[in-house]
Amino acid sequence: MFDSLLFDLMLVVLIGVLSQWVAWRFRMPAIVVMSIAGLLVGPIFGLINPQETMGELFGPIITFAVAIILFEGSLNLDFKEIRGFSKPVARIVTVGAFIAWIAGSLAAHYLAGLSWAVAFVIGGLFIVTGPTVILPLLRQAKLKPRPAAILKWEGIVVDPFGALLAVFAFEFIKFLDREVTLTSLLLFFAASAFAAFIGWGAARVMGNAFERGTLPEFLKAPILFAVVIFTFVFADEIMHETGLLAVTAMGITMANMRLTTLQDIRHFKENISVLLISGIFVMLTASLDPRTLIEIFNPNIIAYVAAMLFIVRPLSIWLSTIGTELNVREKLLIGWIAPRGIVALTVSGYFASILLENGYADAALLTALTFALVLSTVVLHGFSISFLAKKLNLTTTDESGVLIVGGSRFAAALAQSVKDTGNEVLIVDRSWANLTYARQLGMPIYIGDILSEQTEYHLDLTPYRYMLAMTKADMYNAHVCADFTPDLGRDHLYQTAFHVGKDVQTFTIMGGQTIFTPDVSIYELEDRMSAGHVIRKTMITKQYSYTQYLRERDDKSILLYIFRIDGTIEFFTPEVELQAFAGDAVISLTSPEKIIERVKERLEEAVPYEKIEELFIGDDKAEKTVIPGDAPLSSQ
Repeated sequence: MFDSLLFDLMLVVLIGVLSQWVAWRFRMPAIVVMSIAGLLVGPIFGLINPQETMGELFGPIITFAVAIILFEGSLNLDFKEIRGFSKPVARIVTVGAFIAWIAGSLAAHYLAGLSWAVAFVIGGLFIVTGPTVILPLLRQAKLKPRPAAILKWEGIVVDPFGALLAVFAFEFIKFLDREVTLTSLLLFFAASAFAAFIGWGAARVMGNAFERGTLPEFLKAPILFAVVIFTFVFADEIMHETGLLAVTAMGITMANMRLTTLQDIRHFKENISVLLISGIFVMLTASLDPRTLIEIFNPNIIAYVAAMLFIVRPLSIWLSTIGTELNVREKLLIGWIAPRGIVALTVSGYFASILLENGYADAALLTALTFALVLSTVVLHGFSISFLAKKLNLTTTDESGVLIVGGSRFAAALAQSVKDTGNEVLIVDRSWANLTYARQLGMPIYIGDILSEQTEYHLDLTPYRYMLAMTKADMYNAHVCADFTPDLGRDHLYQTAFHVGKDVQTFTIMGGQTIFTPDVSIYELEDRMSAGHVIRKTMITKQYSYTQYLRERDDKSILLYIFRIDGTIEFFTPEVELQAFAGDAVISLTSPEKIIERVKERLEEAVPYEKIEELFIGDDKAEKTVIPGDAPLSSQ
């Protein structure tokens, strides 16, 4: 429609980013939304055709994007975290990946009709699942920790190596099919080793420069971006197809150097990667030939996709996990869930062009084949994971875990009270110093930005039903709640009251519910903790009703939450008036004068001294006190 490179680039970026937003807002797989958008503006309505408009630039842009995406993905391969998981993970990412490669290659050859060379290349690539599609599904399904951890780490570990396996398969098949000399094949492996060395060296140089302060903060991310491109091109010029290995080795090395500035670099790379993934995926789908869409319904392709779904994936999981602690239900779920993502499609396009240049005419089918597999797996797995997980009893639907965003003394005390109820709790903050009180109490903590995609790679959020945004940055709290609304729902998202005045209180409509009371901000809560206020637990019984508790409680106390008799938690908010019943416990923040008053009352009733402790642990009005950093009240 518009014969303009500038228009095509603008539309690609705009559609890609809008597709990501639509997917986030309506809890849909992003790749499905981008697929539909790309097809609409490309082969269906013919608005753009990036491949024709960009000409020779199309291939290099795709190649650079793939290099950066793989580098960003390999930055998540921290071997220390991987070693923390049990034997099934190691089996699946090694033995399982090998079985999936061989079985997938056989299916591509015998069912899709591809030559051995193309079949083994695409078979190696399709071992990937990918965190970009796995992580949203895990949040949606609320899986139990073990299957969730296995699926997550499989996606992260295998994702960068799928392309590398395809590269090695391509070179090896060329050696077999074209009778390339052994010297040439050994030269390729030597060049590959040298490419890995180049990536390792670039990572060491950049890491040392970061740690020694050689580079200013504002130049670290741009220079790293330039070095990644340089590393890729330099290795690829020595021998084609080794650039991907170089940037992957660079990312893995930097991920395991324990760099103090790596979190900021990851955040920058994450933003670049999201933009590239959005744009490149739209470019690929918009450039599809309408005949490619028709080819998707080719019986051979349909048979191949069915084999990958119902034979190759289950077979690789069941064989690789023999002798592990996984039960039958977990194997069934993991053997079904394997959505292919954006990396598979982008890298497939990259290899399709290379194979065609090397005379493999059947490589023209790769785009249709890949698109069919990606779309089928994302749709089928995306809409079935929750149902199947519930049927197999692998969901954590009854949890009342609490994730607190923002470290403080009050947050630490609140986390301690939640932990005492037997529910999961975690405090997340970007600052180590803000987590001082939490560390003193031994509370689970995580240092990082909850809004960063990198946090999703390293933090399992499935045990947490509630999220409490309690940092001292009000707008940040609102953004946190708004960002997680599609995943948790606004009913499970809370933020502390604004402290800068009631005029901006309406902004909380965009975020979560105001927790506790609209008149008390996190600053006021911190001031009360400093003044000696404590968190108390009061049991409600038939003899001591909730109405009586409200009538007798300290006017200065703040109602925090109710711990129900069934083990669940409900937080107090101005929007909903809660009622407590016999067997429930009311948790509140109360001044110490109330405790002293109760002790005096009991002493006046001639309660023996050794019975005073019952005020806190056992009688009908039992009250438990949590004082961060102080000794137990009974010993003072």
